[in-house]
Amino acid sequence: MNKQIIFKKRPIGFPDETTWNLESNPIPELKEGEVLVQQHYISLDPAMRGWMNEGKSYIPPVGIDEVMRAGSIGKVIKANNHPTFKVGDSLTGWGGVQQYVATDGTGWFKVDTSIAPMPLFISTLGMPGMTAYFGIQEVGKIKEGDIVLVSGAAGAVGSVVGQISKIKGCTVIGIAGGKDKCDYLVNELGFDAAIDYKSEDIHKALKEKCPKGIDVFFDNVGGEILDAALSKLRMHARIVICGAISQYNNKVRVKGPSNYLSLLVNRATMQGMVVMDYAKDYGKAAQEMGMWIAQGKLKSKEDIFTGIENFQDTYARLFSGEKKGKLVLKVLEE
Repeated sequence: MNKQIIFKKRPIGFPDETTWNLESNPIPELKEGEVLVQQHYISLDPAMRGWMNEGKSYIPPVGIDEVMRAGSIGKVIKANNHPTFKVGDSLTGWGGVQQYVATDGTGWFKVDTSIAPMPLFISTLGMPGMTAYFGIQEVGKIKEGDIVLVSGAAGAVGSVVGQISKIKGCTVIGIAGGKDKCDYLVNELGFDAAIDYKSEDIHKALKEKCPKGIDVFFDNVGGEILDAALSKLRMHARIVICGAISQYNNKVRVKGPSNYLSLLVNRATMQGMVVMDYAKDYGKAAQEMGMWIAQGKLKSKEDIFTGIENFQDTYARLFSGEKKGKLVLKVLEE
């Protein structure tokens, strides 16, 4: 049987126990040209909250009674005349929160797990890493000497953004919640400074730790932190809008930043980015980041929890802050 997390109800605010059902359904039979992937790990990402909402977005919402959308990685255990993939191949794609998935291979990629362990391919060498790589370089247009501010800096995307910025010769300040995460940013990842938004006044801390202002702000949080960062822009600054986790579970309309005129005064830009726009270049990015990992310049941290039955509790860690690095759910039963 195939254990699946089925999306049952669009949440208002934070998803509760009525949002999903855990179901066991028969493992799908293969059609001609399909493979059966036994999934090992599921990627849990803040973007999942947006995918549950009805309305226009960069991707259609998850349908009611569908398997909950998620990135994943697993192994081919059965193949029915597939032109590319064979039994034993490790594949990553959009498998959803389930233990098995039958696919014709569209949108799936073969990875070499002798180079790196599976979770890395849905972490730094997967969508979060690609988001960081293209977001900070293509949209943020970082250059040596820039002062870079990163919100959600201890998360899967932010931690990689900061490290890439350091590799490229920037000064990097991270914003995270709690002393432990801030120490991690500075002592383990090499950030120049960190701001604890839970215990520090964000405006005062920015004045102290970014006295010359900021050239690039990579935002994963939105809300008050975005508004504060707008007040510290340097001339021709770039703001990368990657996410707004502080706003995802709002029950009221999101409020826009009040300091937006700083964009005008400083001739700055604020641009949204969606990683799928850069899909054709994922291979090049993975190769370069893999080299940085091998050289010890780029560290990857995965926080792995086990059991598809624990999906909802694990998902909640995205918003409670009870995780560091990339949140991963192991769904393979051994």
